[in-house]
Amino acid sequence: MDVIVYHNPECGTSRNTLALIRHAGIEPHVIEYLKSPPASALLVQLAERMGWKLQALLRERGTPFRDLGLDAPDVDDARRLEALAAHPILLNRPIVVTPLGVKLCRPSETVLDLLPIVPRADLDKDDGSPFLRDEQVAAAEPRLAKALRAAGLPTDDLRASPGRFYSYRTLGGTLVGYAGFERHGEDALLRSVLVTPAARGRGIGRNIALLLMSRAFDMGARRAWLLTEGACAFFERIGFAVTPREQAPDAIRQLPQATALCPSTASLLTRRIAL
Repeated sequence: MDVIVYHNPECGTSRNTLALIRHAGIEPHVIEYLKSPPASALLVQLAERMGWKLQALLRERGTPFRDLGLDAPDVDDARRLEALAAHPILLNRPIVVTPLGVKLCRPSETVLDLLPIVPRADLDKDDGSPFLRDEQVAAAEPRLAKALRAAGLPTDDLRASPGRFYSYRTLGGTLVGYAGFERHGEDALLRSVLVTPAARGRGIGRNIALLLMSRAFDMGARRAWLLTEGACAFFERIGFAVTPREQAPDAIRQLPQATALCPSTASLLTRRIAL
């Protein structure tokens, strides 16, 4: 299988993606784009194949994005391409191209969407946490409800939920958690996020949350919301901020989790979803 990776060896996510491809038994063609930047026409083509606007391929953190004024509302693609040509670090990474599609693989596990097989042996990331694979499960799945009840999370609205729910396993098949989201336009309520007791303390919760938000992003969500009583510190560590409930959009404030299922003492948190 021909696989191309636009890679930055200084980026942990890019290194992890490359390691996962090789773990699947595939040796990709690696392009270090800081040394060999893609031509403007190719960047436009990659964005089109992803179904994204070009601006979605630009990386903000750790780049001159704001110094160049690329966050201004009147910036057009010509200016973006000019900036990318002059500053290749602006290109987000890693971008992976296979016969199954093109994807910005953040988090690194999303590269599994582009591979013909999923490796069945466990592998750890640079930080020591395990790679995960997600699988969509029905809201009515009995094992999901049982796990949520054991974790003290709401289940009363589960069967009627319009959301998407996932189980999470290591590559070798060990179940480590569940999570889901309900999308309302560009807003997504993250819910039912849990890590099994045996899997805690390994960075799995962070990996689940990032993978869940990437799935919500693929569905069109650009801001995540959640309600929690005891996990504020964890979610703040991954970029969420406590927000007054009155500042949430109506669609979020009127959901059963906000109106009845979660106690009034539960904190509302939010963050932008950006890959």
